[in-house]
Amino acid sequence: MAFYRAKLITSKMSHLLSPFQSHTHRSFCSKPHIPAYLEKVGFIGVGNMGFHMANNLIKAGYQVTIHDKNRNVMKKFSDDGIVTKETPFEVAERSDVVVTMLPSSSNVMEVYTGQYGLLHGGNPLRPWLLIDASTVDPQTSRRLSSAISKCILRERRGFWDNPVMLDAPVSGGVLGAEAGNLTFMVGGLEGAFVEAQPLLLSMGKNTIYCGGNGNGSAAKICNNLAMAVSMLGVSEAFALGQSLGITASTLTKIFNSSSARCWSSDSYNPVPGVMEGVPSSRNYDGGFSSKLMAKDLKLAAESAEKVGLSCPLTTQAQKIYRELCDEGHDSKDFSCVFRQYYSGMDEV
Repeated sequence: MAFYRAKLITSKMSHLLSPFQSHTHRSFCSKPHIPAYLEKVGFIGVGNMGFHMANNLIKAGYQVTIHDKNRNVMKKFSDDGIVTKETPFEVAERSDVVVTMLPSSSNVMEVYTGQYGLLHGGNPLRPWLLIDASTVDPQTSRRLSSAISKCILRERRGFWDNPVMLDAPVSGGVLGAEAGNLTFMVGGLEGAFVEAQPLLLSMGKNTIYCGGNGNGSAAKICNNLAMAVSMLGVSEAFALGQSLGITASTLTKIFNSSSARCWSSDSYNPVPGVMEGVPSSRNYDGGFSSKLMAKDLKLAAESAEKVGLSCPLTTQAQKIYRELCDEGHDSKDFSCVFRQYYSGMDEV
């Protein structure tokens, strides 16, 4: 994937003036110095992805405060001595930066604008930066950014009088979140993007600036559309090859050394037994659920409709994943499409 081959920061970033000048001219290393304006991080949404992302921030030395609706997962953090709070608003009161990692646009709006949300009461905010790493539609990101820019900070930070928001969805899945090698696609003010680098690079290995607010969300939708179509194509090719007498292992070698090579074949192979450490090797448990893929394809289809673009592959992929969920496979990794649509074709 193009996102996995991108450089950490585009070269044009080097000329930008930092609002926190005394902290920004430091090189990034495996254990970076944590700038004072990033020290206290609120993390909201510690599900399959967020759990590992928050843990990587804790390991990097950030002072992290956790909130999630799931009390069991909150207890895992509190048992390890990590501060947990009952509401997003309480998290904001302890944080310089808040990161949200939530399943849907409605969840994001609830956390930011709902009762006891991050913007509760219209009071001056303590966090100067809010980063939404969820996969949502670009319109939600832009609407939230506009609302946040109209708030005021409790205390001026650098040259920021108002809080700023970055939409920063990720690619890499649960495995990437655990390993700390996610790619962040970031939309928002370029200066805020530069300031957020130490924090983002404690959870990932690549950050790509995509432009204004909403562009990070748009990039993620496009990325996941390509990923879904790729997985369907690879699965169908494996099934056809096996029907013609070629083993999945042999086809994998061919794909990965020729023009069919892609992430769905060389890093996330959908055929059980071909590759270790991927969901297909553990009954498609864990990973990126079919339910989330269906949601992301719906976002892509809706975005295409808004701009008047005909996307037949999006429509077909959405239909396949919606049917997969309706048949009860919504919690299985999206690569399970191979098994469900080409049953009996899993001999390696």
